[in-house]
Amino acid sequence: MNDRKVRRRRRSSNGFVDILNGLLTLLVLGLLVAGGIVLYGASQFYGEGPLTAETTFRVEAGSGLSSIGPRLEEQGLISNQYIFQVGSRVANIEGTVKQGDFRIPAGASMADILRELIEGNPIRYAVVIPEGWTAWEAVQRLNADANITGEISTLPAEGSILPGSYDYVPGDTRQSVLERMQAAMTSELAAVWEARQPDLPLETPEQLLVLASIVERETGVATERPQVAAVFVNRLREGMRLQSDPTIIYGITKGQGSLGRGLRRSEIEAQTPYNTYQIDGLPPTPIANPGIDSLKAVANPDTHDYLYFVAKGASPREGHVFAETYAEHQDNVAQYRRIAAEAAAQAEADAEAARQALEAEQAGEAPAAE
Repeated sequence: MNDRKVRRRRRSSNGFVDILNGLLTLLVLGLLVAGGIVLYGASQFYGEGPLTAETTFRVEAGSGLSSIGPRLEEQGLISNQYIFQVGSRVANIEGTVKQGDFRIPAGASMADILRELIEGNPIRYAVVIPEGWTAWEAVQRLNADANITGEISTLPAEGSILPGSYDYVPGDTRQSVLERMQAAMTSELAAVWEARQPDLPLETPEQLLVLASIVERETGVATERPQVAAVFVNRLREGMRLQSDPTIIYGITKGQGSLGRGLRRSEIEAQTPYNTYQIDGLPPTPIANPGIDSLKAVANPDTHDYLYFVAKGASPREGHVFAETYAEHQDNVAQYRRIAAEAAAQAEADAEAARQALEAEQAGEAPAAE
């Protein structure tokens, strides 16, 4: 009987050991499996990625890791979005992802991609507003750029934009880019006004801006802007009308495109706020957005006695010739008209020669009549 009790206790002890061994085995296997999963995940997170060529990845405004992971996998930048999300939480890379476009090199690991999106610099894009463009043209340029978003609430005041190149990241709003352009003009105009000649016949920074816009539209030759500015300053001092064709054109088009033809006599004689052949002083607003050079030219114009100028040749790049008296100016105008007529005749002759050459070439290529 005692032997049976001993055997029973041994069987009970052996069963407990078996259970314990089984549990330990399962634990070890679980640890091995978990370790394997961790090692696999780590190799996927830190190892070379599937991307075979450099590509650009865009992070939209407000995006988080939960929305970025699926897009990275969908675009072939990573092998598994879940490993990316888990790895992103345990990796020692602090910060939040930035908005914008990022260059991702071939073979980038998940860790490399995460670090780039958090610590890297997004690709910078730029919108360029040329000197002399109107507010309407600037808004058209902003609206045409598909990388920026939103609408311009209202057409900005003419002359309120400083021409130049403005960086942005995709997803920035058009209104925010426009406001930076306007802030730049406000700052630059204030600085130029402070550095102006003290005896200018201009009472406010706004008047300087108006005259600078006229100078901007009158000449595209940067080196002669102080000279052109001085002509208008001299005229204002003498009480003479500015007689600037671009002001009349702006009054007709309101800055929304070019006139596409010469001015008519009736337009020069029309009584409008922008017709500086008919009004005294400056027009009511700028006629374009002048660049820094034109602002500085008006603030510190050349010193001379010229009151007139006219184009030197058929090309605007040739600049202008200047005169102190109306008689000298008339001679310069007559010379310009001769040059313009000769240039027009030459252009017509060249066009006719090109037409004849084309007809001869087409006749030579035509199949002979049978």
